[in-house]
Amino acid sequence: MKGAGDHFTVGERIAFYRRRRGMTQGVLAGLVGRSVDWLSKIERNERELRRLDLLGEVAQALRIEIGDLLGTPVLVEDEKPTDDNIPAIRDALMSHRRLSRTLFGVGDPDQVGLSEVATFARLGWDDYQAGRIGRVIAGLPALIISAQALEETGDGASLITAARVYHLGASTLAKVGESDLSWIAAERAMETAEKSGSALALASSARAGTHALLSVGRFDDAMQLGQTAADWLRDQIDDNDAAGLSIAGMLYLRTAIASARRQDRSTTNELLAQAHEYACRLGHDSNEWHTMFGPTNVELHRMHAALDLGDVAWVVEHGPTVDASPLNVERQVTRRIDMARAYAWTARDEDALAELLTAEKSAPQIVRHSAVVRDTVKALHRRGHSRGTNRPLLQLADRCRAIQ
Repeated sequence: MKGAGDHFTVGERIAFYRRRRGMTQGVLAGLVGRSVDWLSKIERNERELRRLDLLGEVAQALRIEIGDLLGTPVLVEDEKPTDDNIPAIRDALMSHRRLSRTLFGVGDPDQVGLSEVATFARLGWDDYQAGRIGRVIAGLPALIISAQALEETGDGASLITAARVYHLGASTLAKVGESDLSWIAAERAMETAEKSGSALALASSARAGTHALLSVGRFDDAMQLGQTAADWLRDQIDDNDAAGLSIAGMLYLRTAIASARRQDRSTTNELLAQAHEYACRLGHDSNEWHTMFGPTNVELHRMHAALDLGDVAWVVEHGPTVDASPLNVERQVTRRIDMARAYAWTARDEDALAELLTAEKSAPQIVRHSAVVRDTVKALHRRGHSRGTNRPLLQLADRCRAIQ
């Protein structure tokens, strides 16, 4: 099975979601009134499914949206996978009731406890930083519905909490390749944060926007949003405020990545230098507003930007000297993935595989879902194919759906 970032046929998507539901071909074929042979040919791409009404019946039987069969399946798995994770998030974000207070009323915000939602939002962020992406996705639908209720209070603290929920959603959805939904969540985060009147909440939510824009390749827009928010925040905070330094610093790091992907080396270095200045001012690695910002994270982003700029030899030489242990699991795993990319590009295949296997032990969901990991594993497999079977590599490729 292919993975996020690859081209999927409708048949491959049907097969993917059928297996996720634990259905046999016989069960699904029976639900749509077709033969097993018909479904088997659809899944093997020997026959096209062109009728929209029939596509809708298949989607309904699989308890997903037609769009899920026309887009990229989400490969996130958990110890206890949920059946309707991404569709449920979509339903929560795109609820028609939110379109008009006049038509549908404002709901009952008194039924939602601020402290409870704030606690679950914090736990969601903790799971995200620990690499437990499946748990975040499972909890997001209810969190988003609660955030929408909190918005109705108009209270500053409630609005900030709601914005944090939307930000969590945007970052998570970008991580699993749901770029359009990520943008919707980021837009909600910024809109809600702006209503709160909190400069920190608005700037933090702008970081969610940069994630969403980077995920769809809109590098210029990501740079403009991130740099504008960082520059604006600089006038709103005291130089010694840890939260302000952390949020602004992370915005500069995200814009540096956008700049590197545009192959603008000069601007990338300027943005990294600005982030480094803020990290030095902060003096240590901190997790204010779940930023995990500090000197170490600046170095990790410097490595990532170097890869985007083609400075692979520098990453191979410099990367092993960067100690990511003070940071959370998500950041540590990202560093290992970057090192694996660098090793693969310099034909150090055993080192690349070792980095990926170590990263997978820490955060299997991040590694197995990552399109970057998948591309790296494919490259390793192509080169290693002529040298005989590498069982650990084949097993990793299977878990990542990197080869068919």
